[in-house]
Amino acid sequence: MQARLYQRPKSSMQSGRARTGQWLLEVERGAAQRPDPLTGWWGSAETDTQVQLAFPTRDAALAYAAANGLTVEVVALGARTLKLQAYADNFR
Repeated sequence: MQARLYQRPKSSMQSGRARTGQWLLEVERGAAQRPDPLTGWWGSAETDTQVQLAFPTRDAALAYAAANGLTVEVVALGARTLKLQAYADNFR
């Protein structure tokens, strides 16, 4: 099975960096979704895609994936840029 590993990004709804050091492991969808004939909702029989595992380090996540036979794709986030400016620059 394919899996995706990435570091948790900072939420736009928070000002701090809580839990941004965690690594998340998500299993990729193996088959296409199909509509349910009764309700019309899209879905599949795979429940693995609903699980998101959090790990404290990248190595711990890779060790878990290797132990469970997952092929992992590591997704790198862009570098953070910090715009430094003085408060007075808001009124120029």
